[in-house]
Amino acid sequence: MNVRKLAQRFGFNTYGRKQLQCDLIAGCTVGIIAIPLGMAFAIASGVKPETGLYTTIIAGILISLFGGSRFQIGGPTGAFIPVLLAIVLQYGYDKLLVAGFLAGILLVVMGLLRLGALIRFIPRPVTVGFTAGIAVTIFTGQIGSFLGLTGLQRHESFLLNMKEIGLHLHTINLYSVAIALLCLTALLLIPRVLPRIPASLVGLLTATLFSVWLWSGKVATIGSAYGEIPAALPGLHGLDLSWSTIVLMIQPACIIALLGSIESLLSAVVADEMSGTRHRANRELIGQGIANMITPLFGGIPATGAIARTATNIKSGAFSKVSGIVHGLVVLLVLLLLAPYASAIPLSSMAPILMVVAWNMSERRSFAAILRLRNGDSLVLLVTFLLTVGTTLTLAVEVGLALSMIMFVYKSAAAQQIRQVVPDHQLRHGKVAPLSVHAGDSNTMHCERLSIFTLQGPLFFGSVNPFEQPEFVQAYRPEGVLLLRMGRVSLIDASGEARLRTLHNQISQHGGRLLLSGLVAQPLHLLKRSGLLHQIGEQCCFDHTGEAISAALQTDNRTCCINCAGGPYRECRALCTNSDRPSDSSERSVSAETAIL
Repeated sequence: MNVRKLAQRFGFNTYGRKQLQCDLIAGCTVGIIAIPLGMAFAIASGVKPETGLYTTIIAGILISLFGGSRFQIGGPTGAFIPVLLAIVLQYGYDKLLVAGFLAGILLVVMGLLRLGALIRFIPRPVTVGFTAGIAVTIFTGQIGSFLGLTGLQRHESFLLNMKEIGLHLHTINLYSVAIALLCLTALLLIPRVLPRIPASLVGLLTATLFSVWLWSGKVATIGSAYGEIPAALPGLHGLDLSWSTIVLMIQPACIIALLGSIESLLSAVVADEMSGTRHRANRELIGQGIANMITPLFGGIPATGAIARTATNIKSGAFSKVSGIVHGLVVLLVLLLLAPYASAIPLSSMAPILMVVAWNMSERRSFAAILRLRNGDSLVLLVTFLLTVGTTLTLAVEVGLALSMIMFVYKSAAAQQIRQVVPDHQLRHGKVAPLSVHAGDSNTMHCERLSIFTLQGPLFFGSVNPFEQPEFVQAYRPEGVLLLRMGRVSLIDASGEARLRTLHNQISQHGGRLLLSGLVAQPLHLLKRSGLLHQIGEQCCFDHTGEAISAALQTDNRTCCINCAGGPYRECRALCTNSDRPSDSSERSVSAETAIL
């Protein structure tokens, strides 16, 4: 790869002093915002606050270097909190690092296999459902810290955590509540009054100053709960990668990888919409994977693309990936110079920051919009949401995806129809007028040799066998000619091919013929690959219905024209040029001319 292409990849093709200045300003802005968020996300995930800073530094720089989005800002995010907390409570911190490392490997494999495009096929009700559920879990998980409750035990279960809060309400600390309200006020007012100032940092500093000057020793702080934050990066952290540990942690790793890929690609899409750029999904997955493989070696927790920080990066004027690297270096500089002062930060000031994050990520508008549909999507949304809150994210995603698949199969099967159609002709001024295909019924059917049916919708495993429907069974005769108009069949799978093959075998055994018209690309390709098209005979497949009718009538002088009142013609010719494939009209017609000799 030459220098020019490398520069274009990193956004340096037109890079100069002005662009560097923009990246420095944006990187510093996002870095300052990331400091309180990194510590808050770590504490909420059940680990020490410095691990959030390590993750912000290492993962943030690596995601910017190796990712596929020009403006992506990576680090710990709120979406991971319930998952990471559950892993820490069940397996411990060391196993969490193993799960993060394995998730990184899975992300790299997903990127190498070019699976980035598949993420978009995850149904919207599922993503909105578990995102809203995560938001509720984060918000309610901060109630104890907001009120300054003591003696709380953390559980995986939402209901048990709510029970703990209820049992310990008598331990409320009014000083902690005052600190939390002070920080919350700053979070709500600063964006309106001074939108360019990081509200979370102002709230944190204000709350800390009040705590130190007015209520020192009366509220829990980072120092009193976790000890002093070291002013240095940690050394390499050994991981237990024994086979038994890998088997134990592979399922949590899969959930981290799935959630991380969804969050990072959603963030990249948001960045594209805001900046007019285009990310590379597979490279983004590889970059996320590399970051999550290296970060645990330094004690960091899993990371992904952060939508809010990425949006702030763009709004702050970022020009290239340099801004993401600067953001990580800013956090490193603060860690090295100001870490001892972070010990004085009150824990109750972290709670409103996470509550605001939860509110912003709750997808409340999308949730309400899908709920108003009152259909299968609404059911999938509610089930995924309730399972995320009431059980685990793993179960919620699995059930949500399974339910979405069932709903899709049901809707696709309901769209399938088979209708009998007949050519309609009239004698006008001694000539036969053009034929048009229309729906027929048993009272108008007089031809005993030719049956025409229009098949509509996918022919797949989830659909009812159309060739067993009463309308079809009663009308068609296997000893005659059966013409299937396939222009509206968008998909055929192995089950649909087997049903079509059974029909052809049945017709062949009775000496009849099967004709197909209007096959579109996928069904045509599948029938060729399976050999059924060769068995039917390629001469029996036509682009247009009229051509198929003409061929059927020319090969057998006993074949009657439909609606001919039972009178056999020695020879009938049907000529048609209109395609049977889908068009903008709701019903396609087939014109033909018939000569009676």
